[in-house]
Amino acid sequence: MRKGFASNNLQYFLSLLEMIEKRATVTGWGLYPSEENTILSGKNLEKELGLYSDVTPRGLGRSYADQAMNGRGYVVPFTDRKRFLAFDERSGSLECEAGVALYDIIQTLGPRGFFPMITPGTKFVTVGGAIANDVHGKAHHVDGSFKNCVESFDILLASGKVVTASRKKHSELFHANFGGLGLLGLILRARIKLRKIETTYFKQQSFKARNLDEMLDLIDEKDREFPYSVAWVNPLARGKSLGKGVLTAGDHAGIEDLSASLKKEPLKVTGMPGLNVPFFMPGFALNGLTLRILNGVINYVQSHAGQFSHYDSFFYPLDAINNWNRGYGKRGFTQYQFVVPVEGARLTIRKILEEIGTGGCKPFLNVLKKFGKGTDYLSFPAPGYTFAIDFPISRKLFPFLKRLDALVLDAGGRIYAGKDATLDAQSFASMYSQLEDWKKIKRKYDPQNMFQSDIGRRLGLV
Repeated sequence: MRKGFASNNLQYFLSLLEMIEKRATVTGWGLYPSEENTILSGKNLEKELGLYSDVTPRGLGRSYADQAMNGRGYVVPFTDRKRFLAFDERSGSLECEAGVALYDIIQTLGPRGFFPMITPGTKFVTVGGAIANDVHGKAHHVDGSFKNCVESFDILLASGKVVTASRKKHSELFHANFGGLGLLGLILRARIKLRKIETTYFKQQSFKARNLDEMLDLIDEKDREFPYSVAWVNPLARGKSLGKGVLTAGDHAGIEDLSASLKKEPLKVTGMPGLNVPFFMPGFALNGLTLRILNGVINYVQSHAGQFSHYDSFFYPLDAINNWNRGYGKRGFTQYQFVVPVEGARLTIRKILEEIGTGGCKPFLNVLKKFGKGTDYLSFPAPGYTFAIDFPISRKLFPFLKRLDALVLDAGGRIYAGKDATLDAQSFASMYSQLEDWKKIKRKYDPQNMFQSDIGRRLGLV
């Protein structure tokens, strides 16, 4: 709601002339939940935001559920703040506005031999969103999460003051924003480190595993050899084949690694996807038959991957299809991602795969990988194995995911808040041991809870 004001406050009325409020249906990438929100925008947004309360920053909407939604207050899109401000080609340090997407960075600096240091499975995320969710990728066991490439950022606090936070200055504010879901302030600008590359191609290899033990052994072995790795596990496999799948591992290709044809354009970048899902698929299309067909295709593609892969197919295969989330129909889907410690992980993952086999909820996409060292506060990655599984929304799904939550909790694991749609506050508090420390920082910098969101209220963060 809007804060109170004096009737003779001329500056306030002048600001209202430049602020725009409109109602619109808002949802995350998983299309669940979906609700009417009030969108707040304007030229002087940063200056006048303090006139409002209950504000949620929003980037490109690639968080899966209610992370950037606010049914009670205002949603503030930040995608038009996307200027490049400075770039040091010697160090690879980029200063940009928080609305810059990884796609923009690749398009602009890829041809000059630079690439995001850490990237998730889509390039259509803003720098601000990457900080808010502390995103991670295939190389977490080597490079860690997004925080490891951020040098500093400028953040608009609830007080109206803009401060620069880094590892040395406002250190607790800096660390608490990673995984903080945008609830500590509005990130305006960031300085991030990019990776110097010779080509935009990757050398890759595929390795088949006949069951879960073989798959986890492969991950352990290949993570010592390759900086990037991710596995697909067949969700239909049962019995002795439970957990079978394909691990893909790779590394950046140098110019001398490429074939003669690829050397002609070693720093090739691609534009927006040419394919599009123009409408929501009917719900009946998601059935056992389509699941078997899809997994057959994935198995073939993963097993027959070529020696070289362009960054788009290596990191972002789903980005090739615009609006691919519509394939799950109007009811949408959720991506259930958890991490469990190495000790006991085999038993826990086996239990979860068995629960999936008998629970009546069909998973359509999944990836398995290993995390390295974790970070602080509400950042999701922690040492162990992480599994991300897509489930179409159904009535059976919600009690089913509660059973999975219990297994993850019992193993000492946690759920990724950046994708979660169903977790409760009590479970979240049990999973994140530094929650109370984070809340102290929240009270220090935002004592009146100006920055809120639907997930913030659901998980007891505000």
